[in-house]
Amino acid sequence: MKSLTITIFFLGLCLLTNAQDKPEIGDELVINPPNGVSYNHIDFPKLNFLVKRGKLANYKNVYGTKVIIKDIEDKGDGHIYVILKKKHGGKFFGFLNEVEANYNKSIESEELSVVMSSEQKSAQ
Repeated sequence: MKSLTITIFFLGLCLLTNAQDKPEIGDELVINPPNGVSYNHIDFPKLNFLVKRGKLANYKNVYGTKVIIKDIEDKGDGHIYVILKKKHGGKFFGFLNEVEANYNKSIESEELSVVMSSEQKSAQ
């Protein structure tokens, strides 16, 4: 009986942990610097396209930008894609209102990180 109780407890704990990994519309995220030269899981324009638009060929102006999940798409390949917009309005690189990102892979590669709300901080 004791082992059954422990098993059920750990199963419930695993389900709670997994439930927190799912994005919701309105969640706040932060864009972090990429591990390499460019972002692999956030659909930003390539650097040569930015140069053609008259911008600097770097992504430094989006580092630390707070974004909000506007929409969530499940494309059936097991990956969850999110549409991101800037929290305080404005456009990415002066011409993009929103960008798409592979949620799971961008969190794993630390291109995006979740901002904890005051409710989540008080629950810890």
